Amino acid sequence: MPIFKLISPIKNFISLKSLSCSLALVLGLATGATAETPETIPQELKTIIMEIETAANQKDLSGLMEYYSPEFANNDGLTKESLGAALTKIWKNYPQLKYTTTIESWEQEGDELVAKTVTRIRGTQPTKGRVISLESVVSSSQHFLNGKLIRQEILSEQTRLTSGKNPPTVEVIAPETVKIGKQYNFDVIVLEPLENEVLLGAAIEERTASDRYLNPTTLKLEQLSAGGIFKTTTASLLPDNQWLSAILVRGDGITMITQRVRIQD
Repeated sequence: MPIFKLISPIKNFISLKSLSCSLALVLGLATGATAETPETIPQELKTIIMEIETAANQKDLSGLMEYYSPEFANNDGLTKESLGAALTKIWKNYPQLKYTTTIESWEQEGDELVAKTVTRIRGTQPTKGRVISLESVVSSSQHFLNGKLIRQEILSEQTRLTSGKNPPTVEVIAPETVKIGKQYNFDVIVLEPLENEVLLGAAIEERTASDRYLNPTTLKLEQLSAGGIFKTTTASLLPDNQWLSAILVRGDGITMITQRVRIQD
């Protein structure tokens, strides 16, 4: 079975899929029975979220970083400094990225405001005669104190990159959460008939970590005997977060998917 080392622009996917969650740090997902509805959102919280979204859309890094505490941390190990470096890289590749943020609910936890939001990110990147289109949806838990974002946990994310005249249309079957030690499936199914076309693909699972935002993993493509990628994996024995990534390539297009899985007790 032939194996092909990933080359640009395909190789860019691994960094882009992980960087997409750094792009969405304006997101938030509050938990708990006391969560309030969007109709009661404090004006302070509305203003912060709106100004963060505006700074992100304008690619104003210094303005954006004004809303992050020096002690900012998230569940992938990002700090204020590493987030800034990640955003600098992705904005260079995707200067026209657009963010749309919706506040779904909020709650007060002591002196902190916690916002539940969903952000959708879209953009394109021309590279070596191709155009790569990016779509990402991310939700996370954000804690604000004195107008600064101090803590964040990404709860769900899916990023989809496509390139070519006719990228494969795929259905993704994977859980957003799974219990520790349990088996689960990661299936990425091509919906169009393959007919006589050759389909190449690759899949990988990896632990989310801050170093993957700037140092992506390299994948290898293999010729697939079926219309997609079908992978069974076992969750770790400790709570964790993982990225599930898959690439499908045929002569007229490329589709790339990354989805986060949260491993819980």
